[in-house]
Formats: sequence, C-alpha cells, structure tokens
Amino acid sequence: MDYIGIISGNGEVLDIYQMIIPCLENIEILPQSIEPIYYKAIKLEGDGLDHFRFGLVRLQVYADIHRYEDSDEMQKIKYAAQILEKIIFGNLMLETEAFASE
Repeated sequence: MDYIGIISGNGEVLDIYQMIIPCLENIEILPQSIEPIYYKAIKLEGDGLDHFRFGLVRLQVYADIHRYEDSDEMQKIKYAAQILEKIIFGNLMLETEAFASE
C-alpha cells in the first residue's frame, strides 16, 4: 500500500511521516511510537503542522473509502490516525460517534 502517497497527498513528504508508516504497517508498534511521534509533531509549525494534520485526516478518509475491501486493515489505519490526531491536536477534525460520546 502506498502509505506515503496517501498521508502526503502526493505533496510534501514530512519527516514525521516516516515515523508513522511503520505503525500503519504493524499496529503493534503504535503504543511505543506515540511519544516520539508526539515530540516530533510539537516541533512542527505553520503549514507543516497543518499538512501533518491533513495527512492524518487523509488516512482516515482513505480507510473509510476502502473499508469494505479489507476491513481489518482499514480499521487499523483509521485507529492509528485517530489516536495520533487526538493525542497531538486534542480532537478530531472528522469527529465520529465513537469519539464524540467520550
């Protein structure tokens, strides 16, 4: 799967994306990757920070569009993107009922 194309929107490839892609390929490493990704994200500014957030949104949209092709894989992608967005930005741009009820 072309994770880098999805997360970057075929635009600028931020260094932080290279930290996220292994988590998408193997969801088991997400828990220990959260803190390093968070610290990298808080160093982003302006357009870089916006591009990063939209990268996480692009992953969620991609997972929703393809959810019937490989539901387990798409759930993992969406989960990772939502967890990172919620931890780094405090909320989700695309609020879902699962997170809205918390």
